[in-house]
Amino acid sequence: MKVNKPAQVKGHVKSQKWKDVRGKRLRHPISSSELNSSPVMAKVIKEHQTSLKKKPSVKRLKNKAKSVSDSKKSASQSGINKSYTQANGSSAFTIDMDSDDSQDWKEYSQSIHRNGVTLGDVEDARPGRLDGDALRYCAERGDRLNHAVLVMQKDQSLCFRGKCFLTCLYGRVEVMGFTIEEGQQSYPLFSPASHCPLTIRALENSDDTRDDKTEASTILRKYLPTASRKKLVKRVMSNSSIILLEPMETPLTRFLSSFTDLSELFSPPMSELMSAVLDTPLNGLGMIPLVSAVEGLKTSKSYRDALNTVVSACRGDVDGCAVILVCGTKNVGKSTFIRTLINTLLNHTTSVDYLEGDLGQTEFTPAGCLSLSTVREPLLGPPFTHQHTPEHMIYYGQSSCESDLDRYLESLKSLWRRRSQSRETPIIVNTMGWVKGFGFQLLVDMIRFFPVSHVIQLGHSGTTQCPALTPEFLRTAHGCQTHPPAQTALDEFTENHSPPRSYTHLIVQSEFQGVGRQGTAKHQRSNEHRELSLLAYLSQLQSPDPGPVRPLHSLTPYQVPHKAVALGVIHCEVVPSHMFYAANASLVGLCCLGEKVNSRGGPVLLSQAPICPCVGFGVLRGIDMVQGLYFLLTPVDPSILRKVNCLLLGAISLPSCILTTQSGFEGEMPYVTTDYSFDLTGAGKLRVFKGLMRPSQIGM
Repeated sequence: MKVNKPAQVKGHVKSQKWKDVRGKRLRHPISSSELNSSPVMAKVIKEHQTSLKKKPSVKRLKNKAKSVSDSKKSASQSGINKSYTQANGSSAFTIDMDSDDSQDWKEYSQSIHRNGVTLGDVEDARPGRLDGDALRYCAERGDRLNHAVLVMQKDQSLCFRGKCFLTCLYGRVEVMGFTIEEGQQSYPLFSPASHCPLTIRALENSDDTRDDKTEASTILRKYLPTASRKKLVKRVMSNSSIILLEPMETPLTRFLSSFTDLSELFSPPMSELMSAVLDTPLNGLGMIPLVSAVEGLKTSKSYRDALNTVVSACRGDVDGCAVILVCGTKNVGKSTFIRTLINTLLNHTTSVDYLEGDLGQTEFTPAGCLSLSTVREPLLGPPFTHQHTPEHMIYYGQSSCESDLDRYLESLKSLWRRRSQSRETPIIVNTMGWVKGFGFQLLVDMIRFFPVSHVIQLGHSGTTQCPALTPEFLRTAHGCQTHPPAQTALDEFTENHSPPRSYTHLIVQSEFQGVGRQGTAKHQRSNEHRELSLLAYLSQLQSPDPGPVRPLHSLTPYQVPHKAVALGVIHCEVVPSHMFYAANASLVGLCCLGEKVNSRGGPVLLSQAPICPCVGFGVLRGIDMVQGLYFLLTPVDPSILRKVNCLLLGAISLPSCILTTQSGFEGEMPYVTTDYSFDLTGAGKLRVFKGLMRPSQIGM
């Protein structure tokens, strides 16, 4: 493929053996000169200044308080109780205003008071959700550089919608399983309305010998004026954590917000608007705190036990590297569990491998891809916030594999063979939510083909919605390509039956609200998630520098000769004379065939769908029949584009907003017409289903 001048490609970073690398993640602290300075709206400044003048509304303990362990007993014996329910699965505690048998709490309160902290601060140190008055009491705004500093005590949490950069200045906090410590880099947090809101939770300080207030005062001097600094230093105790929150704007967020339907993507949905806390020092940072009535990530006991079991097995150096296959029906929280597992493993190792087997809800690529990735950074947002090109990728071209099961399995085998067998990092295998019929048989095949060490099966309502994939069940189960007594797919073809392999089977019961049902609010449906991932990929075409969003039709495309690449349609049958009509203004996979493309002067058209590496995607924005050129928009580096010799068109279509609502259009919109009728013969796509038998044919 002829492209513009090449650019250097970053070399592959060699994976390291599993070990504790927490110290290796440490980076130089961020100084105030490195912070982005941006003005705050006059209204926000006025609100903040007004809030500073108000005295904090803090409830005081009048008498002795009941300990947490005695809460249930006091609740049943006393008639003058007030309960406070904690978020994120914490138990409820009850304050008994008349009880005098809570000696532990009394002694703790007195010790805090002797250390120079008022009795009202004791309530601010309690675990639970930070919202309302509590936020105004323990957060301060640095208006000059437009950021906020928040002091959190152990087990306190902040649940929010929006986006921001988080820097841990002191102590430790946890976000979605990943521990962020002081001295590390700033991490971007994304909490859009399309997914469960993120929660920041403070952890216990690992060093009890530090002079908390002195160190905190020195740190805060870089970020806050004197008055605000002194106010927050009073809140610092043992086990306190201090975080810096800054507004975040990236090419991704600018591109998404340029579409009218996505302008409120990072705002609370209608169901959460009444629970949003608007009058806090966090105003204007791009994040909106939520009260405890809104649940963040809710983890069941089996959820936490499965995470601990896998992490312990990996740290214990299981035989070879751990291969964790995660399966479950649709809308059961499988993707969220995998992100949490990856983040938890990254607390102990430099990288985690990830094999994508879910065509519809992909993690790092647009839909329709099978891929093998190495994850080195935490995943602190939904899939569309961390799109990148995997080490190895195959473009299947559809969001479901039911039309060609064999091609799906052969693609997965091809990816597994590309993984270095000498790697000692754990690998997580994601699967589809199709767990019945042929979908269940595919799971059986995958467990037999890969050297699985753990199978984590997610379910809800006390069941897994399909048979439990235990080692005992697998000895007699039939797959699409494998049948007992073969233990791996390779055994089936070589007749070399190995002894039965054993693995750990774990069942996780999801208990979050709405489990088993697809979200009905805006941006929460699976097709909308696929569109967000594709838009996020196309946002890489935008300039990294701040500025207005450039519509795709204003970007300069690459010119690719017809004879330099082959063109194929992989999801349906298309008459060769209509191939260009089908491909124009469509998303195409940029692939590399093993053999050289030979042309006799005209375009090269493929008759079958190949299984070949894919290096990225592009938009075929025009075809010049006279000069024999394709006009291609793509963020793929020119040096990699030179290896591309095949364009594959699949069923993954461009979101309609790309063609209809981009700014900058004048006159009639290109590629869009209303003069079209699907009633005409041949107007729609002809879908061909390969290898899918009727139920009556099974067993013949």
